[in-house]
Amino acid sequence: MPRLEAGATDRAVATALRVSERSVERWRRQWREGGAAGVASEGSPGRPRLSDEQIARLELELERGPLAHGWVDQRWILGRVKNLIGRLFHVSYTVEGTWRLLMRHGWSWQQPTHRAIERDDDAVELWKKGGLAAGKSIAAACGGWIVFEDEAGQSMTPPRARTWGRIGQTPVVRVRGRGSRRMSMAGMPCYKPGERSRLISSVREYNGRKDQPKGFGSRDFRDLLVRAHIQLGGPIVQVWDNVRIHLTAPLREFIAASADWLTVFQLPTNATDLNPQEGVGSLVKRDIGNLAAADLSQITRAVKRKLKMLQYRPRVIDGCLTATGTGLVLDR
Repeated sequence: MPRLEAGATDRAVATALRVSERSVERWRRQWREGGAAGVASEGSPGRPRLSDEQIARLELELERGPLAHGWVDQRWILGRVKNLIGRLFHVSYTVEGTWRLLMRHGWSWQQPTHRAIERDDDAVELWKKGGLAAGKSIAAACGGWIVFEDEAGQSMTPPRARTWGRIGQTPVVRVRGRGSRRMSMAGMPCYKPGERSRLISSVREYNGRKDQPKGFGSRDFRDLLVRAHIQLGGPIVQVWDNVRIHLTAPLREFIAASADWLTVFQLPTNATDLNPQEGVGSLVKRDIGNLAAADLSQITRAVKRKLKMLQYRPRVIDGCLTATGTGLVLDR
């Protein structure tokens, strides 16, 4: 301890090493009694460690989920991970030690996303290798655009968003009560190698009036496709889900009549995460979180403003495609 040998005060040593003065006093006493050997580090207090092979197995078991290990829900908490380590390796960890172990190996406390039980992951992987690859090949062959489409709705009750508040007091946001009025949005992220990504959208309101359509119909989708074709100035490979409105006879007839510039691919069932419009819709709804709108038109204006902003940010639209994990890469 050079500082102790030099006669430095306890406060000076504590400040330099960022420890308490009491710790320095203990070190000085040990140094006087045992010299340098008395203050030599004894190393780690000896917490139990897992080998690399055991860590790899633990991560595989965690990825299987809590249901596979007998718990009734799908939430990993530190106590359960601690118990799982004890079951698998007969090693005892504290709750704090379990937290440090997970953080050290790239795990964190997160909000999960929902995925339908009916989803067929094998069909999704097959679609990525078959349907999506075929769509990209067709678009490349005809010099066309790959266009995704999806719809979303928003009532007068806005999405909940995080805000600051006093500890122990949940913030309260005053919003309009539930009603029949709602806003519908259809978005079409458009991608083509070598071109700036585009976003084409349409918004409509439903005010609860009699005979007023609540959402988009087959004619609206037809008009949206024609508008996209005009704005993009080339063939379109359309990718959307298989909801009932997309399979109606008028749309099928329109698609057949427009085969010279329009090719349609269906997403696998319950695979909305493959659609980049989901990311666009999430960004839009994040912008209207906790919005206490006076009327439906205020929500509509906020949505249109956000959509307009995204149209001038092609890198954000590209990011929504990357987040789908489809592996679709656009050469710039």
